[in-house]
Amino acid sequence: MATSDPRYVCQECGHEAHKWMGKCAGCGAWNTLVREEAPEDVEAQVPDLTSNAQNNNGTSDYGAPERLTEVTMEGDARLHTGIEELDRVMGGGIMQGSFSLIAGDPGIGKSTLMTELAGYLPASDILYVTGEESKRQVKLRAQRLGIDSENLYLLAETNVQQIADAVDEVGPDLLVVDSIQSIYRPDLSSAPGSVSQVRESTASLLKLTKEQEFSTFLVGHVTKKGTIAGPRVLEHMVDTVLYFEGDQHHAYRILRSVKNRFGAANEIGVFQMREDGLHEVPNPSELFLSERGYGVSGSTVVCSLEGTRPILVEIQALVTPTSYNTPQRTVTGFPSQRLQMLLAVLEKRSGLAFSDYDVFVNVAGGVTLDEPAVDLGVAMAAASSFRDIPADTGSVLIGEVGLGGEIRTVSQIEPRLKEAAKLGFDRAVVPENNLDRIAGDYDLDVTGVGKLKGVVDMVL
Repeated sequence: MATSDPRYVCQECGHEAHKWMGKCAGCGAWNTLVREEAPEDVEAQVPDLTSNAQNNNGTSDYGAPERLTEVTMEGDARLHTGIEELDRVMGGGIMQGSFSLIAGDPGIGKSTLMTELAGYLPASDILYVTGEESKRQVKLRAQRLGIDSENLYLLAETNVQQIADAVDEVGPDLLVVDSIQSIYRPDLSSAPGSVSQVRESTASLLKLTKEQEFSTFLVGHVTKKGTIAGPRVLEHMVDTVLYFEGDQHHAYRILRSVKNRFGAANEIGVFQMREDGLHEVPNPSELFLSERGYGVSGSTVVCSLEGTRPILVEIQALVTPTSYNTPQRTVTGFPSQRLQMLLAVLEKRSGLAFSDYDVFVNVAGGVTLDEPAVDLGVAMAAASSFRDIPADTGSVLIGEVGLGGEIRTVSQIEPRLKEAAKLGFDRAVVPENNLDRIAGDYDLDVTGVGKLKGVVDMVL
């Protein structure tokens, strides 16, 4: 039996307190504690979401113990959309009974992608729950995308119990909830979008999904800092966390999995936003290098491993004399602290003094790279712009830079070399300790290097 005493819940981290405080003791955020009344009798008010999940004895099969050898794998365990980029991110298709969360900035294309699932899965019944739009708005979007499926059911509802009733009626293969911040449970007094409502509504939908073994996609909002709005436990409850990245002013979108219980994490899929919807980009490396300039200083090519996929990306750097007392360090698509470290290593180990110069670094194509294997390419782009000497345009740079100026070993070197050879590069500069791990012939010159200073003289 729960008490009816008021509680104050942090809307950032979910920390609970018995009285209001200006600063949250859990995460340190200011003015985030909101009063929420605890229900007097939770058991009497919790919605019954298990009507279809009970057997003849009135008990749920979902919670019954079962031997591992007795668990059956009937039918196809995954829904294959036929869109290679989406299937790759999901680990080979949408797993039956999976519970996924997709988040991104407003207008980035989350609802568009979810609506297009009806076109990708014409033989599957999809229940699209819209808590922020009307049915007519979803219909207009579907018409724009050229989707006219008899198997797409629309429900404009925010009550968890009503959603459960619709699931019982339709029996969908896939449930889409847009968005989880608009869904509420009537037994909780807090407003929709609060920490308790998001947490408990997600728990109810998770239980419903696992019991009836259909797949669910939750659409989530992001905060100003780019993190998923709501309690952190939301990301732990779901099977897959997807981020939809990109700039609204550019056509390309990147779907990235930061958590996946059914496949590789940090896998990405690349899409192009057009008037008639999202279109997959089968070869993103060729796309990111399509506008690459030749004969210009400050440009290099690196190979980053995103999940299991190697991608070639252009690194651009501009080093110019500063007009300020403190030189500027501006970077897009690469960790700024990592750039500071690379500039310090270049100055200490290679004699390139950046203390009187502004440094600007950009990863072309809107991609975000945080893998250490791209260190060498970033350092060489800065060195090329500093000396105003174009780097070798036929070389791909792969390697992690240590504080002593050494080029350290990277993982998965062979897939990177295969991708570089496929796009017609002549040479790959790799750590010399990786040479003994290369078994195949990739039709390009593989050069091993050990020190950063030697790479500067070689590439420039």
